[in-house]
This record gives sequence, structure tokens and C-alpha cells, in this order.
Amino acid sequence: MRTTAQFRIVSLYVVVSLLWIWFSDRALDLVTKNPVELTFLQSIKGGLFVLATGAMLYWLIGRNMRRLKAVNRSLWRGHSQTLRVLVSAMDIRHKETKDHSDRVMRMSVGLARHAGVSGRELRNLGFGALLHDIGKLAIPDTVLIKPGKLDDEEMAMMRLHTEVGNNLLQQVDFLRDAGDIPYSHHERWDGNGYPRGLSGENIPLAARIFSVVDVWDALITARVYKPAWPEPEVLGYLREAAGSQFDPRLVELFLRHYEELKSLGKGSGFAVVEAQLPAQS
Repeated sequence: MRTTAQFRIVSLYVVVSLLWIWFSDRALDLVTKNPVELTFLQSIKGGLFVLATGAMLYWLIGRNMRRLKAVNRSLWRGHSQTLRVLVSAMDIRHKETKDHSDRVMRMSVGLARHAGVSGRELRNLGFGALLHDIGKLAIPDTVLIKPGKLDDEEMAMMRLHTEVGNNLLQQVDFLRDAGDIPYSHHERWDGNGYPRGLSGENIPLAARIFSVVDVWDALITARVYKPAWPEPEVLGYLREAAGSQFDPRLVELFLRHYEELKSLGKGSGFAVVEAQLPAQS
């Protein structure tokens, strides 16, 4: 019969305690029969028992916590691998450049670290960046990969992807706190974005961070509707849009650490996010 960790720990504690009491009592009987000395030695024995069993429990609990953390990290890696497969299929359907979603995720995490984001918030930002366009699964190909300019009706349909993406993430327990980017990455600093017309710091920080990286990537790579822009023009656009489309502080951070962030974009995998995971219990 398979036993639980709790049962094994308690059983070991009970066995060790009973053995300690039995043998220590026999030993004291051999050392002295004096009631005063016996009382004193019993007190010492009790203190040693507390110290010994406390140390044992500390080791047992620590060992199980380490195992639990290892299992949780393995679970998160499994989540991220599953999500990357889904996102790769989405990028192919959207005819994005290879590795687009994974690339902007890595760069967004890097920029977020410079902005002071860490721990669980950084993990949620990483998942949100990876899944930023998940709502486009609901957009028909005639709109999603149309080579020309979208008309008003098509644009209205395309804009629905933010709400659809957020709704999808709310149905998955470990992604419920990762919806800021899918929902709000098209908001603008000046309030002229969508879907809610948020402005300034009312826009979630994760979405403000991601929008800088996403627009940089959209401009510097070729898409079905446009050729790639030269790098100096892309950086010039970010400078000009700071304070209108983007949070100016984040644009300044992006440009200050540009070479580092660009090198992150050339990496691979979800390790940059996993390294920032808070301890799981």
C-alpha cells in the first residue's frame, strides 16, 4: 500500500520518540536513583529530545519542500512547452516571422526586469507576452492574413482579439493573472488605444512594457502587409511615439538596454522566465 508523505513523517517521528523515551529512561535508572538528580537529568533529557526531534523534522520537511519545488518547476516547464507549441501553430497561421511570440516574450521579460518587475509578476508577464495574440484564433483568415489594408468592419473584427484572448486566459487557472498583456497591449499612453481607451499608468505595467517590444518587432520584421523597416527608422519611431503611444520611461529603458534586449530576442526557450520563478509551495 502506498503511503503519504505526512504518514511517513509522523510514523518516523512516533517511532523515534518512543525509542528515545524507552532507552533514555532505562539509562537514567542506571545512572542514579536520587530523586533530585533524576528530576534534573529528566529535564536535560527532555531538552535534548526537543532539539533532536526539531532537527529531524526540519530535515524531513525541508526534503519534502525541495521535492515539491522540483515537481512545481517541472510542471511549469510542461506548461510552457505546451503553450509554445500552441503559439508556434498560431504564428504559422498568422504568417508571423518564425519565433515571433517566443522572441517578444524573451525581450519583454528582459525589459520588465530593468523596470523592476520580479517573481510571480514576471512569470505572469512572460506567459501573457507569449500568449499576447491568442485571441486571434477567433479571427477568420480573410481578415487575419489579408495583405491589404483592413476596412472599418474588418478592423472592428480584428480588435476583438484582445477581449477574446483575455476571456480565454480566464478559463485556465494558472493563466488567470496573465491577461494584462493579451487584453491591454493595444492601449496607448495618450488614451487613444483599445479596447478600453486606458491612458498613462492606468494601463497595466505589463501591457506598457510589452507594447514597446511588440511594436519594435512588428516594424523591424517583414509582415504580409509591409516590408521590414530599417533599424534606425524603427528606433526613431519609438523615440517619436514616446509620450503618445508608449510610456516614455519604458521607451528610454528599452533604448538604453537595446543591444542587450536585442540579444535576448535571439535566444531560445522559456528559461529566462523560469529563472525568475518565485519559490513554489
